[in-house]
Amino acid sequence: MRDDVENRVIRTIFFDYDGVLTTDKSGSATTFGYLSETTGIALPTIAAAFDPHQVDLLMGRTSYARIWRQACEVIGKPLDIGLLAGAFGSTPTNQAMFSLAKRLRGNVSVGIITDNNKERMDYLRERQGLDSLFDPIVVSAEVGDGKRNPAIFLQALDRAGAKPDECIFIDNSEGNLVTARALGMHVIFHDDERNDMEALMAALESLGAGVDHG
Repeated sequence: MRDDVENRVIRTIFFDYDGVLTTDKSGSATTFGYLSETTGIALPTIAAAFDPHQVDLLMGRTSYARIWRQACEVIGKPLDIGLLAGAFGSTPTNQAMFSLAKRLRGNVSVGIITDNNKERMDYLRERQGLDSLFDPIVVSAEVGDGKRNPAIFLQALDRAGAKPDECIFIDNSEGNLVTARALGMHVIFHDDERNDMEALMAALESLGAGVDHG
């Protein structure tokens, strides 16, 4: 078994975004929470207005600009769509995870695979400088499919120029690991509530992706 690890070549480590590179479990939790806190509108009311559109947003079939008026009608009052910039910008980064990605990049490439809407990820790519660290960044809204299906992983592998067994995918949802594992990728479940970085680094090392502890 040890020989297998020593002979294994890991070329790319893919991170999920929300719940791994952030400390909020999901993008909707961040966005809805900000809108509720900023407007004083109850969180369940905000969620009820936007939840029906979530799948279409994540799959790139619609945009916040297109559904905003309809969501406001459900809420019962007009809201300034400019609030979205504040909502996206309020995303809390997991600084320990970003630091890990920077350290890993000395030995492998690091990328992102995320189920996310395009407006939010475009904003965050610029705001957080994601493209300066992660390549490729593969977003469900741009692929038209999510992590429960192969397409997003196949595109990520193609863009990384790597085979499945040369890649590791880290996600905070067990369900999102199923397809990646079936394709032959190595997978790691990261418990976002514990955010145990030592356990994550141990799991990476067990797969042959060494982490510099210096």
